[in-house]
Amino acid sequence: MKRNLLLAILFPFSLSAIAQQKVIPLYNGPAPGSESWTWNETENDSNIYHAHTIYNVSKPTLTVYPADSTVWPTGTAVIVAPGGGFQSLSIMQEGYDVVKWLQHKGITAFLLKYRLNHTIGHDPYQQENEERSKDPKGAGRRKIIDMAIADARTAISYVRQHAAEYGILPDRIGIIGFSAGGSLAAACSFGYTPENKPDFSAPIYAYFPAEMTPTVPDDAPPLFIAAASDDNFGLETHSSSLYDTWIKSKHSAELHIYAKGGHGFGMRDQGLPIDSWKDRFADWLNLEGYLKPTTDKKPKAIEQAENFANFQKYFENLLHTDWPWLSKYADANTKVPAPAPGEKRVVFMGNSITENWGNMDSAFFKSNNYISRGIGGQVSAQMLVRFREDVINLHPGVVVIEAGTNDIAENRGPVSLEDVFGNIESMCELAKANDIKVVIGSVLPASDFNWHPGLDPAEKIKKLNDMLKAYATRNHIVYVDYWSAVVMDDRKGMKPELTLDGTVHPNLKGYKVMEPLVQEGIRRAEGK
Repeated sequence: MKRNLLLAILFPFSLSAIAQQKVIPLYNGPAPGSESWTWNETENDSNIYHAHTIYNVSKPTLTVYPADSTVWPTGTAVIVAPGGGFQSLSIMQEGYDVVKWLQHKGITAFLLKYRLNHTIGHDPYQQENEERSKDPKGAGRRKIIDMAIADARTAISYVRQHAAEYGILPDRIGIIGFSAGGSLAAACSFGYTPENKPDFSAPIYAYFPAEMTPTVPDDAPPLFIAAASDDNFGLETHSSSLYDTWIKSKHSAELHIYAKGGHGFGMRDQGLPIDSWKDRFADWLNLEGYLKPTTDKKPKAIEQAENFANFQKYFENLLHTDWPWLSKYADANTKVPAPAPGEKRVVFMGNSITENWGNMDSAFFKSNNYISRGIGGQVSAQMLVRFREDVINLHPGVVVIEAGTNDIAENRGPVSLEDVFGNIESMCELAKANDIKVVIGSVLPASDFNWHPGLDPAEKIKKLNDMLKAYATRNHIVYVDYWSAVVMDDRKGMKPELTLDGTVHPNLKGYKVMEPLVQEGIRRAEGK
C-alpha cells in the first residue's frame, strides 16, 4: 500500500540483482588427487580475526550469479576466486561483494570455491600463520596450489561449455582473483587449452613468484593487475614482475600500484585512492570490449525499471505539488453527469484496495453503477482532503469508505489510531452533512507489510476496527466486516488464497468474497 505498490502490481518485475543461485560441482565424484579427503566445507567467523571465511573445501564448486536484468547485457562471464592463503576463502570482500559488483555491470559471475589446505580445528587463520612461520616460502603448499589451479581451469572449461545455457558469449569469459585467488587468475593465463583459456585475467595483489612464471604463450590473454606498494607480504613485486613479463612479450596489460592500501583491500572502501581500483577495472573491461552490450534493443527489464523510476519520481513530486492527489480523478470527475432521477449512485473512497478492486473487477462496478475513487498508498488524511472533490461533488447516494491500512503502515510517518479514527469520522460527518449515506469497511487483516516490515500491525488493525464498529453502531452507520471473512485462523493475516501479494491486497477471489458483503451493506444503507 506504499505509494508505488500499485505500480509494482501493474509492472511486475524484480529489481533484485541476484537471482536464485545455482551451485555446480566442478567434478563428477571426488576431485582428482583428493579422493581420500573427508572433511566438510565450513563457513563461520570463529577465528583470531573474527573475519567471515570459508575453509576445508574438499569438493570444489561454482555458484552462478546471473547478470542484473535491469542493466544492458554484456554476454561476459567472470570467474571470481577469493584469496586466503590456500587455507581459507575471504568470502565477503573478495567473493560476495565482487560478484554483486559484476552483476551490476551486466556480467554473469561464477564464484569459485577451490580446494584448500585442511584446517584442523575451527581457525584457518591461526593455522595458516603457524605454517607460514615454519615454511615462509610456502614450498609445502605447492601440491594444494596445483589442485586449486586445476579447479580454476576446470571452472573456465565448464563456463565455456555451458555458455549458451547462461546467456554468455564463449569468447567473453574471464577470471579475477585476489591474493591466493590471484595466483589462480595468473596461472590460468599460462599453459591453457582452447577449452580452459581465459579471454582476460585480473590478478589482484596476487601471489605469483618467479618460479611460477613459465613462458608467456603467443596468444596470451590481456591482464589487469592491481596492488598496493605497502602490501603486507610484499606481493606488489609479484604484480610488477608479471606486468613486465607481459609487456616484454608484446602482450596487453594494465598495471595499477597504489601507494597505500595494504594487502587484502578487495572491495573494501578505506577512503584512499586505492578504493578506485574497481572503477579502473571497469574502464579496462569497457576498453577491451567486455562491457559492450550484446543487443541494440533495450531489454524489457531495463525499460520496465526506467518506467518504474519515472513513476517513483512522479509520485515524489506529487508529495510537494499535489499532496492529496486532487488531480488524479479531476478529469474523470468532470465527465460524471448529474444523477438521474431515482439513480442510486455509490462512490467507493479508499486506497489501493479500492483502486485495485475497480481495476480487477471493473464489471462489478459498472453493472452496479459504482464509482471507484481509490488511490494506492494514501492515508486517511489525504482521503479527507479530497473527499469533497472525489465524493461529495459526484452527488452519490452512498459512499463506501475503506481507510486505515496505510496509516498503520506509516506511509506518511507514525500516526495515532485516534487520529486515523478522527479522519474517518470527519469523512462520515461530511457525508451526512451532504445527505450521503455511509458504509464503513473494516480494515483488512495483515500480519506484516511487505513494503514496511516489522510493524506488527495485526493488533492495531483489530483495535481500529473495534473503534470503527462501535462508532458505526452509535451513529446508525453501516459497518461491513470484511476482516472476519478473509482472516486466517491465526486472526492476524489474510488467507493466502485470497491475497495478491501475501499481505493486505486481495486477488480477484478475495474481492469475490468481499462483494456480497459490501452489496448487503449498501442495501442496508439505502434502507432496503
